[in-house]
Amino acid sequence: MAEGEPRRIGVTVEMKPHAYDPVLNPELFAGVPARRVIAFAIDVAIILAPVALAFVFIILLGLVTFGLGWALLWLLYPGTVIWGLIYYGSTFAGPASATIGMRVMEIEMRTWYGAPCYFVLGAVHAVAFYVSMSALTPLVLVVCFFNRRQRLLHDIVLGTVVINNANRAAALRQVGAI
Repeated sequence: MAEGEPRRIGVTVEMKPHAYDPVLNPELFAGVPARRVIAFAIDVAIILAPVALAFVFIILLGLVTFGLGWALLWLLYPGTVIWGLIYYGSTFAGPASATIGMRVMEIEMRTWYGAPCYFVLGAVHAVAFYVSMSALTPLVLVVCFFNRRQRLLHDIVLGTVVINNANRAAALRQVGAI
């Protein structure tokens, strides 16, 4: 800063460019919405399996304790929410930046500028998804057909993008499917 110029006060915000361009790299976005739906179904099954086992255990405990064990049923809902947040947060924070269902479907989540996800972003993504699905069920899924990166409403709000992983993108590029 030259002498005599006024000093700037405040914070400088540097906007990073989008890391994934659907025009230059269409293989990153090929088939992602359909794969996301299947990945979601796999993830729901993974989340609900231990919940179902806990439910059966509580019911059997209630039978053995003449109904006293059934008092634990009130813990099932909050336990399911906590388990879901831990599942999404820890799997998104992993090296694959994807849930188990997403890994099976060969897709991953990144921030809009290309960084991998982290625990808090994964947990907040799950909350934003379920809240938006509860309030705007069909509109959340329809949004992906009106933007080039095929992002859902909660992806846009949180600044994330779901793409094919490197192996799938390389295979699509090699085959020339795009």
